[in-house]
Amino acid sequence: MTSAAWLALATACVCIVLLAWGRWAAELILLGGTAFLLLTGVIDTAQALTGFSHPGTITVALMYVLVAGIRETGGVEAIVRHLLGRPATLSTATLRVVTPVFFLSAFLNNTPVVATFIPAVVSWSRRLRLPVSKLLLPLSYAAMLGGTCTLIGTSTNLVVNGLLADRHPHLALGLFDLAWIGLPLGIAGIGYMLIAGRWLLPEQDPANLFANPKEYTIEMEVDPEGPLVGKSIEAAGLRHLGDVYLVEIERDGELLAAVGPEEKLHGGDRLVFVGSTDAALDLQQIRGLHPSTHSAFSLIKHPDRCIVEVVVSPECALVGQTIRDSRFRTQYGAAVLAVCRGGRRVKGNLGQIRLQPADTLLLETRPRFVDRYRHNRDFLLVSEVDGPARPHHEKAWLAWSILAGVVLLTAGGILEILPAVLAGAAAMLLTGCCTFHKAKRNVDGPVLLTIAASFALGQALESSGAGEILARGLLAVADQPGLLLALTYVLVSGLTAFVTNNAAAILVFPVLMAAVEGSHLNPLPFVVTLMVAASSSFATPIGYQTNLMVYGPGGYRFRDYLLFGGGLTVVVGLLTVCLVPRIWPLH
Repeated sequence: MTSAAWLALATACVCIVLLAWGRWAAELILLGGTAFLLLTGVIDTAQALTGFSHPGTITVALMYVLVAGIRETGGVEAIVRHLLGRPATLSTATLRVVTPVFFLSAFLNNTPVVATFIPAVVSWSRRLRLPVSKLLLPLSYAAMLGGTCTLIGTSTNLVVNGLLADRHPHLALGLFDLAWIGLPLGIAGIGYMLIAGRWLLPEQDPANLFANPKEYTIEMEVDPEGPLVGKSIEAAGLRHLGDVYLVEIERDGELLAAVGPEEKLHGGDRLVFVGSTDAALDLQQIRGLHPSTHSAFSLIKHPDRCIVEVVVSPECALVGQTIRDSRFRTQYGAAVLAVCRGGRRVKGNLGQIRLQPADTLLLETRPRFVDRYRHNRDFLLVSEVDGPARPHHEKAWLAWSILAGVVLLTAGGILEILPAVLAGAAAMLLTGCCTFHKAKRNVDGPVLLTIAASFALGQALESSGAGEILARGLLAVADQPGLLLALTYVLVSGLTAFVTNNAAAILVFPVLMAAVEGSHLNPLPFVVTLMVAASSSFATPIGYQTNLMVYGPGGYRFRDYLLFGGGLTVVVGLLTVCLVPRIWPLH
């Protein structure tokens, strides 16, 4: 093995370990690996930049604009309202949720689909008195399965098909070719969820944990004749109170949210503290404060205030820090009212709680928070509690028509997928279904950087000869085509439990192709298996973004994914290995 091959292999291994560790952002790790390979001469500048100009990467970027048009016109919300209805049983309710999500995710990025459905399903299940924990994980899994039905179902499908077209242009997949395997997998997966969900999913409603913020808020008033009048929050000793902290002041009908330590107190100010209600007696011992007598005061209803639930992303810079040390209120202009983790509200001193990925936070903030942070990478999900439903936009039909046009142009062979998606994105902007500003905010830059950097690592493995050496080892373990197909599924689905699905697929692709081409096998069944496996990370919450999105709102624990999702991984794997060779011959 040459020194270049050793460097390429070592860099790939280090990147995988760091990605699994999850301390740094995926795009930062992969870009660092690319820079190292470029500086050491393993790849040249053209190879390092291949991913940035690859048609697959550009198509993924344009698909975000298409999805933005659907989302901004309220297209998905309209479907949610019309399809959920009032089912009589839990099984019927599950079908009402997973079926539209499955079909929508075949054409739209599954992240915004799931983000739209989560608050709707939570409030809907509450009205029908159904356990939301029985619905949200099937929602995520249905979105993942739906992505296996078409070429545009996931970014991984687009990118891997682009890599296949580079090597074997005549084998490139059409828009609906994956439906031959995706539809059977979807039917089997939904059947599994309906049957196994009864026993393997918990029965609880975490939404009730945040049902009444008054349970953990304490209201006090400043005595107009007391010693606190004219003092700052800091000077009055109201900044570091242990079990509670001040979140807002109501003064003469005006709301001062997320108050800073320099704010001066006025007589008659109504102060709202949050934390342990056991601290109410301690607050009453502070001279100049007395309990509020305005019982009509409500933390929920105020025109200048909204209550928001957010799910913390693994990429949030505040993960690992306490709420107080992270200066959460200063950074986001929002006060944390409660933290839910693993289906239970975290008790004790809020300021001392260390934030973890998938924590659900109840925030008190200004109404503009939702729009500002809806697409922020720090949060997987941002939804207003009991907020008004977004109005149905009159252009929703137009956005859906544009997407249908893209599908028809591609499926009919009139245009290749890149120019068809480009035309669709342009139509979304020109018709006003999506503004340029909204389109920019919807494009997921970190995902695109992850894809582009993964291309460079894949190029390094292939050009240095490391991929061929790994392929020989792969063939030594799996010397039969059927066994190699099964090993492909196990390897990729296992790898996606720790690293992003795009990175896993792109890194495995050159090794797999070297093994397949060296054995003179048909690459297509192995590529399809790789695509399916990259969307089959059901057994852990960190394996797929939608799994993390439902982790907090559903009140799940790791074992729920392991038991319920592990079984689905086996079902999908067995069906894939059995059906793929029958649809696409191995030789």
